Amino acid sequence: IKAKLLSSIKKIPGRTEFQRGIYEQDHEGVFKVSSLKDQGSGILRSMSEANCFIVLHEHMAHLEKDTWVDIQLFDSLF
Repeated sequence: IKAKLLSSIKKIPGRTEFQRGIYEQDHEGVFKVSSLKDQGSGILRSMSEANCFIVLHEHMAHLEKDTWVDIQLFDSLF
């Protein structure tokens, strides 16, 4: 699913990353997503708050607000 970023994300290119995020769908059906602040592997709180992964592909670097990204909804994983 494609979603618009609600804020910028900084990333070093060279590997694919999956950041925890929260998505919403607006009244026009557009998906929008924001990255949760704490992304560390040992931080379970952000995992429990998230409802999707933001897929940041290998070639991506600094992503500005309103950039279209792929998201993986958690309800489709389980």
